[in-house]
Amino acid sequence: MGPSLRRWTNALVCPDAFDGIIGGMAKSHKKKKQYNRPAPVAPVSNPSTQRTPEKAANNGNLILVAGFVVVLFLFWYYHLLVLNQMTDLSNELTMPDQMMGGYSPEHIEALRLAMNEDAVGQLNYVHKTAGLLFPLFLALIAMLAVNINMPRGLSRWVMWAVPIAFAVVDLWENRAIDALFTGALDPAAVSLASTLTSIRWILLIATAAILFGVLIASFVRTFREKWDLSQQGLL
Repeated sequence: MGPSLRRWTNALVCPDAFDGIIGGMAKSHKKKKQYNRPAPVAPVSNPSTQRTPEKAANNGNLILVAGFVVVLFLFWYYHLLVLNQMTDLSNELTMPDQMMGGYSPEHIEALRLAMNEDAVGQLNYVHKTAGLLFPLFLALIAMLAVNINMPRGLSRWVMWAVPIAFAVVDLWENRAIDALFTGALDPAAVSLASTLTSIRWILLIATAAILFGVLIASFVRTFREKWDLSQQGLL
């Protein structure tokens, strides 16, 4: 008598043995089901939604264009509109921020006599709003333009240093000018503020030159690439 037949014979005699055989068969069948279960299929990715360096650069350029428009608006609002309108409150005297070549203690003294407390408060408010937003936005947009269009290396860091220095000097100059209208007039404080104003204008021109230069170079490079592709019939 074979082993299998002997097991079934014992099962007929002993119910517990029969239950053991049935349970073993069920476990074996369950294991086979587990082994035959198909492996989970990974979701198919859409190639059109994958992030590529080209798409990242395009997104950066869109942000750059929007930021450039904001910077132009802030420059017009701050320098060409608000600070020029401040002359209505200062007996037609130019605000220190607008004097690229600096200013003397006599000019500041004349402003202090011409501007009342409300006018000084208005200048202080302008420095805390448009005078804060403009240098920060210009520095960030210039750095973004350099980051997108310049290769990594020392040249990128040099390009970044100029807008950063401009933002720092501009904010420092705002505080220095506001301090000229409080307390006794200090010629040394006037000299410091005047120097900061001149340096600030130099850095502003340098930052704008970097921004425009990088944008123009990027435009020319993109135009040449598309022109070459069109000549090859690939565009």
